Amino acid sequence: MDKRTNAPGASLLDYIKGAPQILLPGHLLSGLMHRFTRIEAAFLRIPFTRWFARKFKIDMEEAVNTDPANFRDFNSFFTRALKSDARPICEGENTIASPVDGHVSQGGGINDGSIFQAKGRAFSLFELLGGSDTLTEEFEGGDFLNIYLSPQDYHRIHMPITGTLREMHYVPGRLFSVSPATVRAIPQLFARNERVISIFDTEAGPMAMIKVGAIFVSSTETVWHGEIGPRGPQPWSKSYEGKEAVTLNKGDEMGRFNMGSTVILLFANGKTKWLPDFTNHQHPTRMGEQIGHRVEARS
Repeated sequence: MDKRTNAPGASLLDYIKGAPQILLPGHLLSGLMHRFTRIEAAFLRIPFTRWFARKFKIDMEEAVNTDPANFRDFNSFFTRALKSDARPICEGENTIASPVDGHVSQGGGINDGSIFQAKGRAFSLFELLGGSDTLTEEFEGGDFLNIYLSPQDYHRIHMPITGTLREMHYVPGRLFSVSPATVRAIPQLFARNERVISIFDTEAGPMAMIKVGAIFVSSTETVWHGEIGPRGPQPWSKSYEGKEAVTLNKGDEMGRFNMGSTVILLFANGKTKWLPDFTNHQHPTRMGEQIGHRVEARS
């Protein structure tokens, strides 16, 4: 058990669950999941969607569309919109809102180019950011928060603070599960999995929102680019200027997971501070609630 975060170390069972994934064809399985979740045939779609809603105790009264049978396909159900009052956004210009529903995996400071993953494990900031020296230097000494989305969670991603889009990067990689057991067992997992990195300029300085792919996560989306699926072995990047550099307010939707995974938040320069509960392992959070606030930069 890590005393700072209450995070347990890897157990034998964690290794038993994690080791076989090294051999699994993650991209093939995720591609099949993409096709399955877009089946519109009612005789398959309706029974499966209703079973899923019961199995994971989905509160459909929060959703704009309250009937699991009335979605075009399973992916539309999984990425369902919520009613406007279902997730109030925390007030105050210095507050930072949770971008998603989920559980905090880890949170804390970025020190010596490393981010804490689990007891006895850390991963490289440089590798997480796709090998960018510029971004690594920008976020060194800042703060991170890692939030895991489980199947029952709301899967749209919202802005934790108002920001203007500066750049986006696609980093190819593996598609290991991001379940807590796998995170404890597989070294450097978040820096090895496929991911999409969005960089925003905010009143708190640069902010990175990193959507980490996982097995059975068929794709991610952003509101400015659309769907981003596996694009092969080559990374790509895009910078945004002028009208393309969209500004999104705190609480605005910025993207979604087509199936579920993990969001990693990075803030630069020590200008943010997480509330104490949100540095504790497996602390639950709901989109819009306060998870931290802006502070003066630490010297």
